[in-house]
Amino acid sequence: MISREDALVLLREHVKTKNLIKHCLATEAVMRALAKEFGEDEEKWGMAGLLHDLDYDYTKDDPNEHGLKTLEILKGEDVPEDVLNAILAHCGKKEPETLMEKALYAVDPTTGFIVAAALIRPEKKLEVLDVDFLMRRFKEKAFARGANRDQIRSCEGFGLSLERFLEIALNAMKSIASDLGL
Repeated sequence: MISREDALVLLREHVKTKNLIKHCLATEAVMRALAKEFGEDEEKWGMAGLLHDLDYDYTKDDPNEHGLKTLEILKGEDVPEDVLNAILAHCGKKEPETLMEKALYAVDPTTGFIVAAALIRPEKKLEVLDVDFLMRRFKEKAFARGANRDQIRSCEGFGLSLERFLEIALNAMKSIASDLGL
């Protein structure tokens, strides 16, 4: 499998937006934490999170290509097929079927939701957030409107309550808060 270092080189080559790179790092951290929770391969799951939006700068104006362009970019790289399938599933190019696919689908909007929650606090830091605060914000339809609540809540379909899912995600993101600038 492609090394994390090589994947980071690809990420920085293809993704020019700092916040999008941070989103990919956050998604990687949450996917690794979920893999640990489920006894799955943390490297593989982390790789799916790290590379899931590799093509976003190219496809942001053409969402029909999102995910497909990533597969083109990764052609010839040593990326396992289940990682590629998770990338396709996160953006609706295939139905999420495996646990990794379902997890990435749920994690993608969750990282943005948690960042938005940190940014409305005066401290603008993840460390001041807790699950109760996130749950209250989750119920506010106007808050972080772009974070698809149904997609986040899909965590229940793979055995995690929304509270537990948010706890895992928040703790994972706190563990890399300095990389996220939060």
